[in-house]
Amino acid sequence: MIVRRLGPADLEAMRRLNLLFHAAFDHAADYVAAPPDDRYLAAQLARPHVFALVAEQGAMIVGGLVAYLLDKLEQARAEAYIYDLAVAESHRRRGVATALIDALRPLVRDAGGYVIFVQADYGDDPAVALYTKLGTREDVMHFDIAVEDEARTTSGVATGSGRD
Repeated sequence: MIVRRLGPADLEAMRRLNLLFHAAFDHAADYVAAPPDDRYLAAQLARPHVFALVAEQGAMIVGGLVAYLLDKLEQARAEAYIYDLAVAESHRRRGVATALIDALRPLVRDAGGYVIFVQADYGDDPAVALYTKLGTREDVMHFDIAVEDEARTTSGVATGSGRD
């Protein structure tokens, strides 16, 4: 198995990784419904703060992750967030996810990051076990806040006081 970082020339591999995410995340439509064009995808893969890694066995992508380096303001440092991580069902429990995270560590360090963080869902015991093995667990809640709130906007102009 080879783990490598994708770059702007790896569009086909990134598209196959999105298909893996689609399958691994119970066919989440976000990964296939509106794929970005080549220009957009290449530009994202060229960004130094975007990490797309794949684990390949021969021509098959058996795992992958996408992480983003986030600059902090309370100190002159950054931290990386693993947004997506998946392993093909046929290759689980073989160290693929650990290899991907281990390959991410020096990339984040070299980019100025001091820590990598990741979320797991309650009930996803394999993910919780993996992340517990690799790091320190914090029990937190995750909230998705929509950027468009139709109840608070009229014709694209916010109507709230901003003090809610």
